[in-house]
Amino acid sequence: MATSPMLFKRPFGKTQPLVLCAGALVLVGVAVGCRGYQYGHLIKNDQPDLVGSHSAGAEVFNPLIDETVAKMLGTAEVASQHGLVSPEGMPIQRSVCFVGVENKSAEELGDFKDQIYQQIDTQINRSQAFRAISRRMVDAGLQETRLRPDSLLVPDNMNLFCSVLQRDGQPVDYLLYATLTSGTTERNKSSQRDYLLTLELIDTHTGAYTKEQASVRKGYHSSYLGKAVNYNPFKAWK
Repeated sequence: MATSPMLFKRPFGKTQPLVLCAGALVLVGVAVGCRGYQYGHLIKNDQPDLVGSHSAGAEVFNPLIDETVAKMLGTAEVASQHGLVSPEGMPIQRSVCFVGVENKSAEELGDFKDQIYQQIDTQINRSQAFRAISRRMVDAGLQETRLRPDSLLVPDNMNLFCSVLQRDGQPVDYLLYATLTSGTTERNKSSQRDYLLTLELIDTHTGAYTKEQASVRKGYHSSYLGKAVNYNPFKAWK
């Protein structure tokens, strides 16, 4: 006669619940991560940027920069139509003095301020119509003239600043200003922030200027359900 397996089953002892609880805590610790440790991973180019939970980040600034710079560089077509081309038919590069990024938004930019500058500066240098003057030359010119970026729009100050850069072999055709602003709409525990990046390109010879803008809207919520409640595509709020 075969012995029933039930006869050899170990009774459920008092220590087993403790073992199970300890095992569960270990699993939770592995999933959450031990305190004091941090883990990283590389992000592939085809993966989306991390969306910040409390402030703007790459998911906001990258599209803003791409759109505004693309619009601004479109003025190269206007320059070509007005005869600013070389005998070979190529657009003549106009020099751009990128003065800096002014933050008038509700958030601190932190290390993104320099990154915004570098991204805009690099994209300008990739165009065939414009070339950006080195930031080191710009900073040296401001230091020598003891002028602030916002004071360069005064004609005498602009002439002094441009003459210093031209003396150093860097003639200035345009001054470029970048300004980041924001507007916030509150609704209970949710909010929407509209980010606006503005580029102003000022012709140092004529005083004429071109302004280009791009905007990105972003919602912030105290819970994940806040997105569904406030941005329900099937319900129109009044």
